[in-house]
Amino acid sequence: MKIVDVCGFYTPHGGGIRTYVDQKLALAEQFGQDITILAPDEEAGVEERGPHARIVTVPAARFPLDRKYFAFTDAAPVHEALDRLQPDLVEVSSPWRSAMIAKEWRPDVPKAMIMHSEPLSAHAYRWFERLAKPDTVDRQFDWFWQRLREFGRTFEAVVCANSHLATRMTEGGVGHVVNIPMGVQSGAFSPDRRDEGLRAELLEQCALGPEATLLVVAGRLATEKRVPMLVEAATIAGRDRPLGLVIFGEGRAHAKIVRAIAGNPHIRLFKPVRDRERFAAILASADALLHGCEAETFGMTTAEARASGIPVIAPDRGGASDFATGPYQYRAIDADDAVRAILSLPPHFAPVPPRDHVRNMEDHFEELFALYERILAKKRVRAA
Repeated sequence: MKIVDVCGFYTPHGGGIRTYVDQKLALAEQFGQDITILAPDEEAGVEERGPHARIVTVPAARFPLDRKYFAFTDAAPVHEALDRLQPDLVEVSSPWRSAMIAKEWRPDVPKAMIMHSEPLSAHAYRWFERLAKPDTVDRQFDWFWQRLREFGRTFEAVVCANSHLATRMTEGGVGHVVNIPMGVQSGAFSPDRRDEGLRAELLEQCALGPEATLLVVAGRLATEKRVPMLVEAATIAGRDRPLGLVIFGEGRAHAKIVRAIAGNPHIRLFKPVRDRERFAAILASADALLHGCEAETFGMTTAEARASGIPVIAPDRGGASDFATGPYQYRAIDADDAVRAILSLPPHFAPVPPRDHVRNMEDHFEELFALYERILAKKRVRAA
């Protein structure tokens, strides 16, 4: 099957979509697929990733809000590229302009959307959270829901990586919604990577001894990740028990997070850990992962934490909610309830190996490509 992903927000400089694209291209041959990523860039080019995997770039305008990105604005060059590539199925990864461009190309070719972002939770709900509840915001942003419903009518699949988003989309009248969770990198994360020496070292950085509880926050330091709220919750919880919080990340919210820490010696902010083995050891050596974002479309770090055998403390909305169970799930945007969740951790923690199979990205793509094969099979039956 020839798949072309019209990937409007791909950049080689990093981000979740790039990670997803890299894994998809690496697995193309294993699953017998021919995959082309059609991405906007400064100039045209082809980057071969294997005999059946490549990135084709199309000249496009630079995205004004983030100079690392380019954006499709003109349909003609995208349609010309699709005409050359002749895919069996077109995939899109953004509900914005790139999806509309793909939708307008050859209605006879099946199309699917991967919901890599969910703008209402990530932006609109947060902008108006002090003024209105999400259902009220939804009514004001009905134009966006109408857009999603149009994609649900014309695309053969709208793929969500978490159950909360899939339910919201279905209840909002979007058709052809399918929940296909993503997964972790195979073999990378395990309770076996726990290192008590590393744990003691991190707690020492927080001016605490090994008897303290060690929490980890990791990821992009963006406003929607709500790290200052997590800092507040950890500070309050730390009044009841010895507790250290280590934060790994970088981003535009850095200065705001430093102000929230306010010199607290038990909370430390570090640069991201790029070495995957060391990061896996850090996760497995912590007593819990603390997560604040209620707008995740999946929540890769939360999945990695669960695979590492540690609890996930996360909001009751968004992709992270699939990984936070029992008392460790707290009301979204509620620092007081996050404190309650933190204090529900046992004082002496031992990592617990996941009882079920740890879902990996091979599982995700196997399920996704099987869905695409069923879509093409139905098309052949209709054409017969």
